[in-house]
Amino acid sequence: MIRLVVLDVDGCMTDGRIVYTDEGDEIKAFNVKDGFAIANWIAMGRDVAIITGRRSKIVERRAKELGVHHLYQGVRDKYAKLEELCEKLGIGMENVAMIGDDLNDYRILKACAISFVPSDANHYVMDIADVVLSRKGGDGAVREMLELLIRQEGLEEEYLARWT
Repeated sequence: MIRLVVLDVDGCMTDGRIVYTDEGDEIKAFNVKDGFAIANWIAMGRDVAIITGRRSKIVERRAKELGVHHLYQGVRDKYAKLEELCEKLGIGMENVAMIGDDLNDYRILKACAISFVPSDANHYVMDIADVVLSRKGGDGAVREMLELLIRQEGLEEEYLARWT
């Protein structure tokens, strides 16, 4: 059973672009459909963690909006951070699914029970992923992943009952 979904930010929750204003502010665009699925996964009693190599107040805000309680930014070793989180939650890697898009996600993608990459991910991580999604990062890839997991985990009835 998948109890924890781990999300990378740039290239998965976003299209990977980082835009700076003249004032030096960073701008990222998140897909509302991804957010909808993340919030519903959490509402169904499952956990979500964001583990990212960069730091951004925007990501902190998005995590808070979605109810993501496990936010780790500026992480150099995502695998070690996931091991630490799994220990804290009392779960093993067999209970973890992950979406990542680049080489800094390679080790963690290999360790999880099921790994996903967006259709525009780096070819090395595509080669080791369990599922290459049809959607690009920032364009509904996280939603696609979560709805595949919902089907796989037998949660469709519960998911749909929230809206019917």
